[in-house]
Amino acid sequence: MKTFLELASEVSGLAEFKVVNRAARRKAALRMKKLAKSSSFKQKVARSKLKIASPEKQKVKAAKRAKQIVIDKFFPKYNEMGIQQKVKIDQKIQQKYGGLIAKLTMKQIKFVKKDEIQKVKAARTAKQDA
Repeated sequence: MKTFLELASEVSGLAEFKVVNRAARRKAALRMKKLAKSSSFKQKVARSKLKIASPEKQKVKAAKRAKQIVIDKFFPKYNEMGIQQKVKIDQKIQQKYGGLIAKLTMKQIKFVKKDEIQKVKAARTAKQDA
């Protein structure tokens, strides 16, 4: 069993998002768009819905949720901005609000766990109905 300080240091390391440039974002978007259409990827997604995510994945989901909370609060028009503006804002968020994101991540973990359980229950009932 890990102590609170060990877990906090792990999560603070996860809260550091990698800032990527415009070309890398576009390349990743095109790759994922193509990948999402493949039947093997669809099967993988369906299988993952039937299982609760590992604690590491839950931490990553909590960190993404925490980052989104900061974006919604301080940059409400983030989704309307261009890619270059989003890159600059991501850099600002990392510098200015990294500590806040780490704290929010710790609080979001319990909500992510609850959502994971709900996700699995919904997927299993949908599978039984089908």
